[in-house]
Amino acid sequence: MTVKIISLILLLGTQFIALSQNVMTAETLIQLNRISPIGLTSDGASVIYRVSKVDIPTNSKSTKLYILPLENGTPKEIKDYTDFITNRPEFSKNGKYKLLSKEVKLKKVSGSDFYPELTESNVMIYDELNYRHWDKWENGNYNHVFIENLATSEQTDIMQNEKYHCPQKPFGGSEDYIWNSDGSKVLYVSKKKEGTEYAISTNTDIYEYDIATATTKNLTEENKGYDTHPAFSKDGQLAWLQMNRDGYESDKNDICILIDGQKVNLTKFWDGTVNEFTWYSPENLIYFIAPVDGTVQLFSVNVPKKANGKTKVRQITKGQFDVHGIIGQSKGKMVVKLRDMNHATELYIVDLKSGSMSQLSHVNDGIYNSLLLSKVESRMIPTTDGKEMLSWVIYPPNFDPNKKYPTLLYCQGGPQGALSQFYSYRWNFQLMAANGYIVIAPNRRGMPGWGVEWNEQISKDYGGQNMQDYLSAIDDISKESYVDKERLGCIGASYGGYSAFYLAGIHENRFKTFIAHDGIFNWKSMYGTTEELFFVNWDLGGAPWEKANEVAQRSHNDFNPAEHVENWNTPILIIQGGKDYRVPIGQGLEAFQAAQLQGIKSKLLYFPEENHWVLGNQNSLIWHEEFRKWLEETLK
Repeated sequence: MTVKIISLILLLGTQFIALSQNVMTAETLIQLNRISPIGLTSDGASVIYRVSKVDIPTNSKSTKLYILPLENGTPKEIKDYTDFITNRPEFSKNGKYKLLSKEVKLKKVSGSDFYPELTESNVMIYDELNYRHWDKWENGNYNHVFIENLATSEQTDIMQNEKYHCPQKPFGGSEDYIWNSDGSKVLYVSKKKEGTEYAISTNTDIYEYDIATATTKNLTEENKGYDTHPAFSKDGQLAWLQMNRDGYESDKNDICILIDGQKVNLTKFWDGTVNEFTWYSPENLIYFIAPVDGTVQLFSVNVPKKANGKTKVRQITKGQFDVHGIIGQSKGKMVVKLRDMNHATELYIVDLKSGSMSQLSHVNDGIYNSLLLSKVESRMIPTTDGKEMLSWVIYPPNFDPNKKYPTLLYCQGGPQGALSQFYSYRWNFQLMAANGYIVIAPNRRGMPGWGVEWNEQISKDYGGQNMQDYLSAIDDISKESYVDKERLGCIGASYGGYSAFYLAGIHENRFKTFIAHDGIFNWKSMYGTTEELFFVNWDLGGAPWEKANEVAQRSHNDFNPAEHVENWNTPILIIQGGKDYRVPIGQGLEAFQAAQLQGIKSKLLYFPEENHWVLGNQNSLIWHEEFRKWLEETLK
């Protein structure tokens, strides 16, 4: 352990002594046990999961594997799970084949690709989009799906040297390729477009590869938006997730199935959007999770026997928490992941008839039982257009309404990400409250869980109603006697960072400080450097050079923080990742330069090796320390 790291840990340990010895600290947050479920055992009697733990001094992570019986069990550490889960999805039903993915070099990009004799060259040559994605430059490799013959070890590329990806970049995984029920075919998800078409489109399709004939068929060709997450019932019926509109990554996500060869949208008339789903074997049901009312809950929808049959969506769970992952089912119960603003993820069992829940895993009970937790309340706030908006209010441990507290407005990213009962290792409300702040987190326009109209309103209106929603939230909470109106701050990342930059130019002296992490500062340079162009095309309405496009011109000018920077007069901390290609480095640098040149108190926190997030453990600790110090300096 280096002297600097020891000093930092000691500092973080001592800074809270005056506050309390039993509230959340940054070090405790980072070193929480993190649970990653693998699935239920083949007999459905137990769940298998990994628990990882961060070691800050070595910047490393250790992992252990456990099996836990669902009925009155205690976890037991194991070395391998293959004997417990025999029906693994990568193997065909007959046990002859295995699915895997690997990269295939199909395109020249590097200098040595074009000039093999120049082995020490360091250059990349592009003649079309997409040249980089998320945090990696394209190197000419494509993700492909292979079938391995387990008897001969021979591997067949079922994508036949096509310059397309499966799994999808940047976040696709094994859910992008599956066997059909009898193991005769492989279904896989791919966006079979190249160049500029790839960068401006969300049109992924589900393809079916027939092993016997070595032919491929597009199953979803008629749909122009996302088609993802194919899954078969035990009876061989296909379901998948679908968005209708090309270029709109946050479109309503529906569950579709095939009945007698005809596509049926099970959730078409339900006013919500689906996160994920699973078939339920004993009954004619599909279970899914979706945001609702500032939380994420478990739902079911029936599968009709005929294409024109009626469907009904039923909410199974209710409460101030997020059900944010389905693990598996057994005997009328579902194992799920659950979290809330005071607790990281644990595994729970849901009774599918009553919706009652019981905690199954307890990987962090010892830590949370020793901490004073925050009070988290929902608060309904009137908006400027006559609607009601739920906001989460997080209070410091041992909150005293007779005192006055500095208060933070939290601006959510996405922009169409649910502001639910999530638990973040970066934007952690529990830690902010433990440092003595009230946090208000509004479900402003543009968030799912409040109907499609509310969710879609933000598109092409980035600086409009949702900004008024933010101001309504901070003004409403400021009426309380325990809020110190002289010590208000505004914080956020991604679209939340954009919100901080934009509000800094229009807030009329409400706030005493801002923090913007990987936020959009200048839409014109953002449009010219971001990688997924479908996002800016849809949300802004077009390119900045489209002078006759009134929507695009309003977005790139009126709703551009750089156009309002002359009104900045408030301290601002700007955080930027060097490998963030979604909101590239120039955004943070432009904002910092603008603040500095105007003599505004400002600081740049630059992480050269981080992307849109901060994933390094020691980097994360420094992030939290700088976050804390900045607020302490500017909200005295």
